[in-house]
Amino acid sequence: MNMSILLLIVCFVLWSHNVRNSMANGVTLESLRQSLIRQEDTIIFSLIERARFPTNSPTYNESYVSSPTFSGSLVHFVVKETEALQAKAGRYANPEEHPFFPDNLPPSVVPPYNFTEVLHPPAALININKDIWDMYFKKLLQLFAAPGDDGNYAATAASDLVCLQVKALSRRIHYGKLVAEVKFRESPQEFEPAIRAKDRDALMKLLTFESVEEAVKKRVAKKAMVFGQEVTLNNNDNKGKYKVDPSVVSLLYGDWIIPLTKSVEVEYLLRRLD
Repeated sequence: MNMSILLLIVCFVLWSHNVRNSMANGVTLESLRQSLIRQEDTIIFSLIERARFPTNSPTYNESYVSSPTFSGSLVHFVVKETEALQAKAGRYANPEEHPFFPDNLPPSVVPPYNFTEVLHPPAALININKDIWDMYFKKLLQLFAAPGDDGNYAATAASDLVCLQVKALSRRIHYGKLVAEVKFRESPQEFEPAIRAKDRDALMKLLTFESVEEAVKKRVAKKAMVFGQEVTLNNNDNKGKYKVDPSVVSLLYGDWIIPLTKSVEVEYLLRRLD
């Protein structure tokens, strides 16, 4: 079995164990905040790993893979096939998981697990992975992957998958459902009027805390400086050189992760009284 695929499965099993424990212990805004802070580390490290490779544009050529059962780009093929394998392992039986290609996923072959119901049932209808896919490939990737082609297309596609799905961008953004649920439970009276009026702008205003968002942007930029610095015996040799530009990480959060997360929160709240 491809080592990248095996690593993905191992990561999923470990994450699933942690999720079950956290669900059993209850979810609070503080526990969510700590989880989101830890996810910052995961996202930054996944970007650093992807930055090891140049853009490798053939990976995204829509005519690169051609077979009787599939025609499209290599990254599409790798993500689709990996999700099919993980579906068999039971990944998408968890209501917190969101495949990029949900159509025609094979059924799970493992015994089902009775996940604690935390989210309101209509949450299953919310999946903005298409927006995340477009953001990553059309806007973000070119900002941190150097131009070039080293031929490592399969490894590049596997790195893209880690950035997109495995505890990274998709998981972080769809965490907005949990955040919205906990906020609603703590102060339903604040949200119900806007929900009943279907007032998206009012909900977005209730969910927006600019000082918190600025603090997040500064924190992730600082983490990118620490995690991505080139370490040498003489620290002055690579001063100011980073594996991923900290300003790009700050931009990622400010322009995409935070707004998309709040969009998920709004969509969830609009369905919360259904």
